[in-house]
Amino acid sequence: MRWNQNILARVQARAVFFREFLRRPNQIGSVVPSSRFLERRVIRAGNIAASRSVVELGPGTGGITRAILDALPPDASLLSLDINPLFCACIRQIQDPRLTVHCGSALEMETSLARHRLAPPDTVISGIPFSTIDPETSAQLLDLIIRMLPTGGRFVAYQIRDRVDGLTSPLLGEAEVGLELLSFPPQRVYLWKKNNSRP
Repeated sequence: MRWNQNILARVQARAVFFREFLRRPNQIGSVVPSSRFLERRVIRAGNIAASRSVVELGPGTGGITRAILDALPPDASLLSLDINPLFCACIRQIQDPRLTVHCGSALEMETSLARHRLAPPDTVISGIPFSTIDPETSAQLLDLIIRMLPTGGRFVAYQIRDRVDGLTSPLLGEAEVGLELLSFPPQRVYLWKKNNSRP
């Protein structure tokens, strides 16, 4: 019965995702949610199994959110932020005490962490399509992510286009990049690690 419920939830999530893509293509980077193969690659890049506090930006309907929770230690926390109220409603259906959902801008990450008394992230996962947001917002968001991460912290971005690389690599150094072909469309998974010679 639970297996059937999970399948139904995924089908419903895909329908919501596609409908919202048609309404707001600049906010949503893909026509369909992430594949299981992309989810696994993101989880490995973020070293989620060893993370204590994770922030997820742009979770969509929650495919990667669920994958994060499956890999996250029992005493860790996950803050998911999305600007789309329908996506937030999907994420809130996930029953897990480690999960906190914030419906608002990714730029509200710091205030949301403080409001919910969550630790600063050692890993930030972003599905936000940097190719479609304006340069000023991109710069503010990257500055916030870098400032919030500790030395050794990880920033993982999964993207269709490569704009995030040009924006982030001058700040955090060269990324480790993987291409997930078993995703529609194929996506690049970027990993940056903050070191003490960077901001």
